[in-house]
Amino acid sequence: MRPLLNRRRFLQTSALATVPLIVPQLRLFGADAPSNRLNLALIGTFGRAHAFFTSLETQNVTALCDVDEKHLAAAKERFPAARTYVDWRKLLDDHRALGLDGVVVCTPDHTHAAIAIWAMNRGLHVYCEKPLANTVEEARAVRATYLKNKDKLATQTGTQRHALPNFNRVSELIRDGAVGNLKNVYAWGNRKLPRPGYLPAEGTPPDHLHYDLWLGPAAFHPYNPGYFSGGPGLNCLNWNMYWDFGNGQVGDMGSHTMDLAWKAIDAGLPTSATAKGDLFNPEVSPVELEMTFEHPANSWRGPITVGWYQGGAMPPSPRAFIDLGKIDHGVMFKGDRGFLIADFNSRTLIPFGDKADLTYYSPRKKDEVLPNLGDFMGQWFAACRGQGKTACDFEYGSKLIEQMLVGLVAYRAGAKVEYDGASGRITNLAEANSFLSRPRREGWALNG
Repeated sequence: MRPLLNRRRFLQTSALATVPLIVPQLRLFGADAPSNRLNLALIGTFGRAHAFFTSLETQNVTALCDVDEKHLAAAKERFPAARTYVDWRKLLDDHRALGLDGVVVCTPDHTHAAIAIWAMNRGLHVYCEKPLANTVEEARAVRATYLKNKDKLATQTGTQRHALPNFNRVSELIRDGAVGNLKNVYAWGNRKLPRPGYLPAEGTPPDHLHYDLWLGPAAFHPYNPGYFSGGPGLNCLNWNMYWDFGNGQVGDMGSHTMDLAWKAIDAGLPTSATAKGDLFNPEVSPVELEMTFEHPANSWRGPITVGWYQGGAMPPSPRAFIDLGKIDHGVMFKGDRGFLIADFNSRTLIPFGDKADLTYYSPRKKDEVLPNLGDFMGQWFAACRGQGKTACDFEYGSKLIEQMLVGLVAYRAGAKVEYDGASGRITNLAEANSFLSRPRREGWALNG
């Protein structure tokens, strides 16, 4: 068995996250000086964007973009000085005239990767809502662009639950050996949104909606108002289960819930993936799905398996009297000394076996626990100014979603796939490589 991570070394490693790595684009005259406010563009002004309005009011929002002119007009009332656009490509072409420092991306999932890459190519900091990508190709392209610019650009993947203190507590428990030597990790979500297929043609797009721009890189599908129903907090649930627009719960709550596990396990890319679930539908992502990944050993733990369960599929309970189904989105870590079960805000440690007396584990002292992350978007603002580093930069976020997307490749292939993270290719099933990417419509290049 590999030794558990030395606590002192882990604390030293964690402390490195606070070292400023970003070369600021701004002149600094005091952190709160008006001259230090970031000039930002908000791309996508509905949905998740509403949650950021208050934070964005502390900066200079100089541009707004939305394919729905009604949404654009509503955001303009909040940010009256901003120029408005319906096409994000035009906005990014004007980035110098706008004096932009960065962009906040709250568009539908199928446009996230391209906007992030185009923005970074223009020297802009990027905050992008999850999922960061819809295909393995997209995830790797985002990461490659970020890594070329990581010393001068700040990025943050919008998994804002990462800032909850429980994420640190779970990570500390696992890294310090509360369950012994880690063996298996399980994450799950119980949301079910069955759909038979793409919505049929119904009516014509209203004058205020630029439907072709909403489709963007996706294959053409006829307009149906059902794609656009729902309030700003849940409108994504009307389109993200369709393959051309999203990946269902894998990209949605899977991004948040796997993040709770991902922070703790210090994983890179998987070496293999298997998946099973609903019968494959070429139009709609599965409701019930179980995916399992193999990850190699690292410096503080041995090899592990990581599982994702959704839509009714669940990992086995550690005890007959424990009902994991009562946790709608949760994670479970299994070691050779016990289990740790957690949701976003709480955790429960369950020792087992004759050696599970907890004498092998010593809780951290109060002054050794990881500090609270605090304001998630505020952390990105600070990093844009060269003050510290973000918790979920595009290297972190792209690897998390790449793992999940490799699982979907296994699901679509109907077989176990062996994955080479260096090349981004399936090595044992050549035909499965066709599922690593999706066609893009002309004019919507991924790297532009």
